[in-house]
Parts: sequence; C-alpha cells; structure tokens
Amino acid sequence: MLKKICLLLFMLTLIPYNSNAEIKTFTHTVKQPFSGSQSPDEARIAAIAKAKQEVLEIAGTYLETMTVVKEHDVESDDILALAAGVMKAEIVSQKNYASEDAFGIIIETKIDVDTSILDERVKTLLQDQSLLGKYNDQQNRAKRFLSRIEELEKENQKLKDLSQIEQEPKREILKSQFTNVTRSLTASDLFNKALALWENNKYSDPNKALEYLNKAISLDPKYGDAYNNRGLVWLDKGDYDRAMADYTKAIELDPRDSTAYDNRGNIWYDKGDYNRAIADYSKAIELDSRNAIAYYNRGLVRKKQGDYDRAIADYSKAIELDPRYATAYSNRGVAWDKQGDYDRAMADYTKAIDLDPRYATAYSNRGATWYDKGDYDRAIADYTKAIELDSRHAIAFFNRGLVLIKQGDCDRAITDFTKAIELNPRYTTAYYNRAVTYRICNNSSKSADDYNSYLKINGNKNGDADRVRQKIKDLGYTPFY
Repeated sequence: MLKKICLLLFMLTLIPYNSNAEIKTFTHTVKQPFSGSQSPDEARIAAIAKAKQEVLEIAGTYLETMTVVKEHDVESDDILALAAGVMKAEIVSQKNYASEDAFGIIIETKIDVDTSILDERVKTLLQDQSLLGKYNDQQNRAKRFLSRIEELEKENQKLKDLSQIEQEPKREILKSQFTNVTRSLTASDLFNKALALWENNKYSDPNKALEYLNKAISLDPKYGDAYNNRGLVWLDKGDYDRAMADYTKAIELDPRDSTAYDNRGNIWYDKGDYNRAIADYSKAIELDSRNAIAYYNRGLVRKKQGDYDRAIADYSKAIELDPRYATAYSNRGVAWDKQGDYDRAMADYTKAIDLDPRYATAYSNRGATWYDKGDYDRAIADYTKAIELDSRHAIAFFNRGLVLIKQGDCDRAITDFTKAIELNPRYTTAYYNRAVTYRICNNSSKSADDYNSYLKINGNKNGDADRVRQKIKDLGYTPFY
C-alpha cells in the first residue's frame, strides 16, 4: 500500500485582470492524497468540496473590506455564507498525480468577481436574512463533513501499524464511512445548486430545484434541510399535502428545527387552519427566539383574525430582530390602519419604501391610507407607482379604481377594474365595483352582467346573494345565479 502524505499543499493567487479593472479573480489549488480506504471518486469529491470551501474563505476576506458589509456589521462567521451566496466557485482543472510514496488528485478552483455588480448582490442577500441563514447552515454542514473526512484519513493512517488480518475488518468499516460522508457531501452540493435558484422568495426553476433536492434526499435520507426546502418547491407548485409531509419529516429528523415549524405553519395558514398555524409559529419562536420570520408570520395570522394588538406586537418584535424587515413595516402599517392610527400606518409604509424603493405593495398600502385620510391625489400617485413597479398588481388597479369612482371618473375606474379582473379572473369585489360603476355610467346591461359574474364566483359566501339578485332585477334583468 502506498504511503499517504498527511500534509495538504495549496497555492493561492489573487489576480486582477489587467484588461478590465472591474474583474477580480480568486484561484485556489488543492493537492489531496487518496486514503487507502477511499475510492478515487470519493477522494475527488472530497478534494472538490475542500477546494471550493477554501477559495470561498479567501474571497470572504475581500468581502470584509466592502463598505456595504461593514455598514451591516456582518459577523465574521457569516462572511463565508455571504461569499457562498454571491460568488460561485468554478472547477478550472482536476488531474491525478503520483509520487514515490503517494498518489492523489489536484483540484484548481476559481471565482471571477464583477465588482460593478457585487455591491448590489451583497446588499440584496444581506436584506434576506432567511436566505443568508440557509447559506450559513450549508457552509457549516460542509465543514462538518470535511472535518469528518480528515478524522477518517487519520484513522486510515493508523491501520499501517496493524497486521493484515487486523486491518481488513477495520478497513471495510472505514470504506463504508468514507462512502457515507462522501454521499452527504454530494447531497450538499446538490442542495446548493437548488439554493442558487432561489430568487425573490421562490425558486426560479421549481422543476430543476426539485430534481436537485430529490437526488440530495436519495443520497442522504436524513438530510432535514433538503426535506425542508423540497417542501418549499411543493408549496410553489400548490401541492400542500406533499409540502406538509416534507416539513413534518424535517421536524421528525430534527425536532429543534425552527425553520421547519415556521414553514409548516405557512401550510396551515394557507389551509385556513389559523390555530395550528399559530401553534407552529409559536413553536418556531420557542426554539429560536431570534426567528424574525416566525414572529412576522404569526403577526400575519393574528392580523387575519382581527387581533391587531398582538399582530402589531409580533411585527414589532420581527423589526426589533431585523431592523431592515421592509415587509414587517408594511404589514404593521396595515394593522395600524385597521385601528385608525393613520399617522403610524403612514410612517411604517414610508419606512418600508425607504428600505426597499421597489416594494410595490408598500406603495399600494400607503395609497389605501391616503384614501382613508381623504387625500385622493396622493392615493392615486401611490397606486400608480405600485403599478409602475409591478404591472400585475391587481389590488393596486382595483384600489385606484375605487379612488377614481370617488372622483367621478367612471371611464378610468372601469378601465382599472377591468385590468384587475384580467389579472385575477376570480376577483369578485372587482366585478361588484365595476357593476356599480357601470350602473353609475348608465350601462345597465354590463352592470347586470358583472353582478351575475359576482354571484357565479362568490355564490352566497358573504350572505348577500339575495341583495345582489335584487340589484339585477332593479336594472330590469333576470339573475342567472
């Protein structure tokens, strides 16, 4: 058996491209010997994982010098996670080597950084603490497995002091352990590929993410984070039962997984089971008192239940934990508005917009408060800005239509209600208000049609079917539903 070299050799270079000062390149080379109990493929996987980890650590030292990182006061432990989230390590080359007393593999990795867009990428990730947390968890997971490989390599070295008979059973155990930890490393790599598809709180390619996560789980059936994130894919696909099963499995594998409880709470919320949703959010908070998202989500349920005081308390705690939580400010503003405290509502919406100038919903919500205050021009300005930022914001079109009715502009109001219905064909209140507007505009037939559409979709959900049928009769038409 060839003797294994214990020393890990590496080379580091930082090479700014002279042809473009905007690009920085970080390269790192790992020369990794094979352990006698490893297969060549297992050694290659370990070497690649180690090379990627180390080049990200090198790139992380560069991130620490950035103004945006200093302003956010990023913990040193989070720097590697931040690097993994904004920089992708690429394998430049891999080749085997052999010497008189060892053989192994040489892996060269590289990261090219476009500094002109890096600042914005870092800022975006720092604003998404949940995503940064996922990258942090995965980096810690990779470190654990790489440390375990080092331990196994040391155990393998000790075998040479044993007789051949004593070596064989221990070598078989080591082979199995190397295989298991290597499968887990591969699963982590697949998970990270899925994580790279996470944009704007959802997977940009759910099918590809599902493919990666299915493979990760098949390699490591005890990979709780993979179940947790596969649940997010099922949720995106509208398959609540499969999402629920995956979150429950993640909790079974790790009963202290605060995120899994939080995610399962979202399913209960979507199913309308608010008591179970609150129970899961509360459990998530019990397990992690700094889980700002769980506080925020529990606030959403309490707002839905009309418990505005406790909703405000939860939003406030989420903001305390994450002062840049724009959606928490916006939703706390809604709760203040519901309580008639328009000044506090306005302040929260404005803060949300300051934190995220492209937050269409915050503009729409502020528009609603301007409406409540009777300032229709400012309401229209905010709804228009929301629509400019998100042309599919049906609620902004609907709400702007309501203001236009107040101002007596029937034609533009009808245009906005029509656009809201186009974006959401089951938008019953848009049908109802367009029916009212058509009636004001003396178009009885279209008004009756919209009242009928309202009845068809809504039935008697609001207990107003008889009243709406009477409106149709008053117009001189026969109700169809």
